[in-house]
Amino acid sequence: MRDVYVIATSCTAFGKRPGDSFKELTGEAYLDVLADARWEDGRLIEQAWFGNCGMGTFGQRNIRGQVCFTPLVRAGKFPERVPMINVEGGCATASMAFHGAWKDVASGDMDVSMAIGVEKTFVQGDANRTMEIFEGGIDQLNPEEWHEYYTERGKESGKPFDPNAEGGTVFMDTYAMQAAWHMKTYGTTQEQIAIAASKNHWHGSMNPKAQYRFEVSVENAMADREVSWPITRSMAAPIGDGASAAILVSADVLSKQPKEVQARAIKVRASVLTGGKYREPSEPGLSHIAANKAYKKSGLTPQDVDLVELHDATSFCEIFQLEMLGFADVGKGGELVAEGATKLGGRLPVNLSGGLISKGHPVGATGLSMIHELTLQLRGEAGVRQTKNARIALAENGGGVIGFDEAACSVILLEAPEG
Repeated sequence: MRDVYVIATSCTAFGKRPGDSFKELTGEAYLDVLADARWEDGRLIEQAWFGNCGMGTFGQRNIRGQVCFTPLVRAGKFPERVPMINVEGGCATASMAFHGAWKDVASGDMDVSMAIGVEKTFVQGDANRTMEIFEGGIDQLNPEEWHEYYTERGKESGKPFDPNAEGGTVFMDTYAMQAAWHMKTYGTTQEQIAIAASKNHWHGSMNPKAQYRFEVSVENAMADREVSWPITRSMAAPIGDGASAAILVSADVLSKQPKEVQARAIKVRASVLTGGKYREPSEPGLSHIAANKAYKKSGLTPQDVDLVELHDATSFCEIFQLEMLGFADVGKGGELVAEGATKLGGRLPVNLSGGLISKGHPVGATGLSMIHELTLQLRGEAGVRQTKNARIALAENGGGVIGFDEAACSVILLEAPEG
């Protein structure tokens, strides 16, 4: 396998953007990633991977990427006849697109490949259409399977599963049941979950691309409107729109780029995808499997990682994923967060972007927005939220649900430029 480098990333502002179409969001992210590469157009791009989950709800069920790029082809910004592969993997969609582009280059099949994720989950005045997008992330063919699974897990966690409860969603309930089980088993507290939430809202307040740019105290996070106990609104990702992209190249192409581009190139040390199953609550989660594979492929260990962006669809996820990724012993993730280790200035900064709960979570774009944040940090270009001396960064992104597992999980390891 060949070495692969990220030479450019982009991310639109995330938020409720009802006036912006899929094509407009695509164009914004694409033109910004060209600018980051110092390219006037995309003539060097040999293949593209387009990630999206919900466009079918808006009527475009097939050829989504080709449709969204038609204006850019006409304008001469995207090359004609270039293949574009449409990807969908729930909230892990953009990471799947990244993995496809990485494999293009690593295998030697392509020298330049692009990944882009575009999403609109906010449908003004029509919450049912928003829910239609998210409902695709769980088995709709045999729902009795997960009904039975969650009913049993609810009994074990002490939080009964009630699919007919008002105001909640099955996805928030699954996270809440996992949190309740963790609290019952290991002594994790709601306050620790609130500390993670408050920390990420603080990070997001410094991110000009974040959907929420305000701070939330620990006390206010705990007192906020309950979504599904112990999860409150401040501990859950919002509904929003956005797009993000990355351009990946071989070492040979990189060597032909201007010195300023070479100096900002990020090396991909590993990109791993894994698939979920119905597991017992005491079994390691899917991200644990993905992380171990990524560490093995890269020759790195958790101790080598300086910076993390992880999938905090709820703030409990940060506690759990710190354990699964090897940064805390099982049952001790809450303590790691409470001691301040994961905030800016701590020994392992996590979600300096604000994470999903503050930066936002337009599902088909989320994974690449993580790569964008880590790229900024590894280049030293993150402004007031810049961490110090980061060399190795990890992105963890999960999508869909199969019981307490994600349906798909990505772990990506990145390395800063030399010098």
